[in-house]
Amino acid sequence: MLVSMTTTVEPAAPAPARALRTSAAEPASGEAIVPGRVVGPSDAAALRRRELAAFLRSRRERLTPDQLGLPAHGRRRTPGLRREEVAQHAGVGVTWYTWLEQARDIHVSGQVLDAIARTLVLDPHEREHLFTLAGSPLTQGGPDHMPVSDEVRALLDKLHPYPACVTNGRYDLLAYNRAYSVLFGDLDALAFDQRNTLWLAFTSPTWKACLPDREIAVQRMVGQYRAAMAEHVGEPAWKCLVRRLQEASPEFAELWKRHDIAVPEYLEKRFQHAELGPLRFMFTHLWLSQKIGVRLVKYTPADAQTSAALLRMDECEPRNLALTA
Repeated sequence: MLVSMTTTVEPAAPAPARALRTSAAEPASGEAIVPGRVVGPSDAAALRRRELAAFLRSRRERLTPDQLGLPAHGRRRTPGLRREEVAQHAGVGVTWYTWLEQARDIHVSGQVLDAIARTLVLDPHEREHLFTLAGSPLTQGGPDHMPVSDEVRALLDKLHPYPACVTNGRYDLLAYNRAYSVLFGDLDALAFDQRNTLWLAFTSPTWKACLPDREIAVQRMVGQYRAAMAEHVGEPAWKCLVRRLQEASPEFAELWKRHDIAVPEYLEKRFQHAELGPLRFMFTHLWLSQKIGVRLVKYTPADAQTSAALLRMDECEPRNLALTA
């Protein structure tokens, strides 16, 4: 707390101007931590608040008003949503939310963090990061924490027996229909952090057996992930997946060391199913939010044999996706 004091002593010559601090131990905003200096609790808390502020701004700036059903009034000087739009949609005070983005030292409840996470369309990884930065215990997240609307989920179901899913730039599987599970395996039996096509391509024997051209496919996937990660180098969820894969798969670790880059290609894909036999698909992307990287992917039969096989999709059950790691 800053305390105003008066004194009758003649003031000394003014010292060089310094930035005001909220406490004696807390670094001023933007001040670097000196190498070798012991970082105390106040320093760590201040650093976490600044990281939280930067994270909230980055998530706010990637959204547009229409994504939240808000009208766009006039030209915008900055990208994304305005602070007051986030606050209004989340049901929190504008001043209070502004303090969050200014790294003020204020308490944040789990309920409020949930509301902000939903408003900013955070996926489960980003939501966990938000709670960590806020120093709040992580509450149980449900389907409403995933950026997939009920309308999109209904569309996935309507596409049956064509396999379809909703994924993001990290290859997380956010939603999928039954045909997709029959094709690849029982995704519902996995934790969310394992429902990732890059992870499964290196750790699940069942998933690997689906891909006759797996060697080429995983090289392309790793290259696309590295290219996409260029815009997310500071985000823990992206780095965490790389670290997990490096520990779980020497094959991935070797591919990652090559630093190869690949761009998405809309090629025909071949699959091998234990009951339906060889399958060929072309796939179509429908962007749900290109800035966030969320898209719906639909697999369309590329030949008559595949079309006929899909008619038997309901006779099959999703297979166990046993993991090697």
